[in-house]
Amino acid sequence: MPHRQALLPVFADLQASPLGETISGSSWMFPTIETLHVFALTVVAGTILIVDLRLLGLASKEQRVTALSKTFLPWTWGAFAAAVVTGVLLFASRAGDYSAIPQFVFKFVVMGLAGLNMAAFHFVTWRTVGDWDIGPPVAGAKIAGALSLLSWAVIILLGRTVGFIL
Repeated sequence: MPHRQALLPVFADLQASPLGETISGSSWMFPTIETLHVFALTVVAGTILIVDLRLLGLASKEQRVTALSKTFLPWTWGAFAAAVVTGVLLFASRAGDYSAIPQFVFKFVVMGLAGLNMAAFHFVTWRTVGDWDIGPPVAGAKIAGALSLLSWAVIILLGRTVGFIL
């Protein structure tokens, strides 16, 4: 990866920074941050699961899609922000090591694809939500829900794989 080679000095500096060295040198900081990261990801995945199962027409059929989204998406975004902060802190402690793991890099590729799926859903399918809010979901909603569930399952699997590699 030529781009990774160019970033190696940045990753080395981050890992050698006071932040990186403090986290990696502490007996309690890394496991505490990792626990918070896992909790945040659990909320992200759980709230996404609830909405995606509705988009697939498999659960919460009596609920409006708009009501579920209004209830759960603020939790999703708040937890996602916490996962980003804790993830950056974890990365800082071993930036060079993490960046060398293909599964770690692929996790972010899949996250980007999940983001594109979400954007396509909100800019295309969501525009007609008034037509299917209370009834069975349209094909676009089902596809978005299925791709979202698949993406997040892969993201979680890759994240766990990285944890076992290091």
